[in-house]
Amino acid sequence: MTDAQTATDASVRTAPSDQLPQLHLPRNAGTGLDLDWVARVQANTSAIERRAATLPGRRSVKKAYQAAWLARAVTCIDLTTLAGDDTPGRVRRLCAKARQPVRADILDALDLPAITTGAVCVYHEMVPTAVEALEGTGIPIAAVSTGFPAGLSPYHLRVKEIEESVKAGAKEIDIVISRRHVLTGNWQALYDEMAEFRAACGDAHVKAILATGELGTLRNVARASLVCMMAGADFIKTSTGKESVNATLPVTLTMIRAIRAYEAATGFKVGYKPAGGISKAKDALVYLSMIKEELGDRWLRPDLFRFGASSLLGDIERQLEHHATGQYSASYRHPMG
Repeated sequence: MTDAQTATDASVRTAPSDQLPQLHLPRNAGTGLDLDWVARVQANTSAIERRAATLPGRRSVKKAYQAAWLARAVTCIDLTTLAGDDTPGRVRRLCAKARQPVRADILDALDLPAITTGAVCVYHEMVPTAVEALEGTGIPIAAVSTGFPAGLSPYHLRVKEIEESVKAGAKEIDIVISRRHVLTGNWQALYDEMAEFRAACGDAHVKAILATGELGTLRNVARASLVCMMAGADFIKTSTGKESVNATLPVTLTMIRAIRAYEAATGFKVGYKPAGGISKAKDALVYLSMIKEELGDRWLRPDLFRFGASSLLGDIERQLEHHATGQYSASYRHPMG
C-alpha cells in the first residue's frame, strides 16, 4: 500500500462527528434516470475477479502505519445490533462501546487520540434508546428500514417506517431495495422507489442496500448501483448481513467503480458500505487499500466509507493491543459492552 502516511495524523484524529457528509460535502442530488447509460454498463466478471484476487497478496502495511490504518478502520465502523432479542440494555452497552471502541490504555500506548465509531445501527424500535445513550457525542444513529431485511412489507408502510425513524432521531437510514426490480430489469421502478425513499428521509442520509448476493450477476450489481445513485442515494451498501453471500471483493470493486463513474459524470461523491462477513483486521486493511486505489484518499473517511460490522471491532482492538504490548490478548478483554 503506497503513501500509508495519508491514513495517519489529521485523518485519524478527526472525529466522525466532525465529518458528517451533510456538514462537508454537497449531498448527492441525483439525476434523471438515464436508461441509455444504464444499458451501457457492463461488468467483466473474470477480469474483476482476477483483480480482486490479487489485492490481499499485493498490498500490505506494517508496524506504526498498520496501527494507524486500523484506527482509521475503527472510525469507519457502523457498530450494529440487529437481533430479535435486542434489549435497551444491550443497545446502551453497544453505544458505550461506540463512544470508546478501543481501550484508553491501548490508545495511550500508541499515542493515538480518543476515537469513536462512525455510527450505531439498530432497528427502529431501539432508535430512541440509542439517541438517549449517544446524546452529546455527535455519533449518528442509523436505522435499518423499509421492511429490513427482505423489503417485502407493504410499500406505504416502508415509506412510513423511514419517516418514523427520522422523527425518532435517526440521522441515517439504511433502506433495502426491491430485488425483483433488478432481476426483471425494471430500472424505472427501482429509480422511483429509491427516489421516494430518499424524499422520505428528508435531511437524514440514506444508504441503499442492494443485497448483492441475491442479484445474480455483477452486471446487475453495477446497474443497480448506478440507478440508486441516480435516484439520490447518499451511500450504496452491499448487503443486509442476512443473505448467504454478503460483502465480497469482486462486488466491492464493481460498486466502487460505479461510484467513480458516477462522480466523473455528475461531480457528486457517493459513499460505500460493505456489510456482512468482514470480521478480521487484515480484511479491513484490504478493503481500505482497494478504496484508496480505486477512489482515492478522500473516501478513507467515515462520511464516505463505512464497515457494516461489529465483530470486526473486537479483532482490530486485539491487533492494536498487540502493536502496543507485543502480545495477543484473549477476546474477552475486548467486550462489545
